[in-house]
Amino acid sequence: MNILICNDFTHANLDEMREVYASVGWKKHNPEVIQQVFGASNVIALVYVNGRIIGFGRAMSDGIFNAAIYDIVVHKDYQGHGIAKKVMEYILNQLRDVSCVHLISTTGNEEFYDKSGFKRLKTGMARYLNSDLRDEYLE
Repeated sequence: MNILICNDFTHANLDEMREVYASVGWKKHNPEVIQQVFGASNVIALVYVNGRIIGFGRAMSDGIFNAAIYDIVVHKDYQGHGIAKKVMEYILNQLRDVSCVHLISTTGNEEFYDKSGFKRLKTGMARYLNSDLRDEYLE
């Protein structure tokens, strides 16, 4: 499989990105939401196969001290080929000089992030407005 990873969101096909989210059950990501969250992210990885977006990831960073990674997502039809690992490596390479990189794993994907070098926080805290997410992720 010939994949291309780039960080240019300027001409990204938002409908293709919505399809990637939907393939893994994330139904709230419409083109407007995708435009907003990726537009606010300063570290982006878009994965193309045959000119079509099949995966992506994003992060926000101050470039020195802190960064947070979000939305490492690969279309369900392309999972199991190491694409998420390549996205993670691409993003971490862009964040290589940042002192601390955070992320919150979706339930069941903790092992993937552990293999990428992430460890559980002793003092991590969060606030969720959505009660379902609050129940799933908070102690």
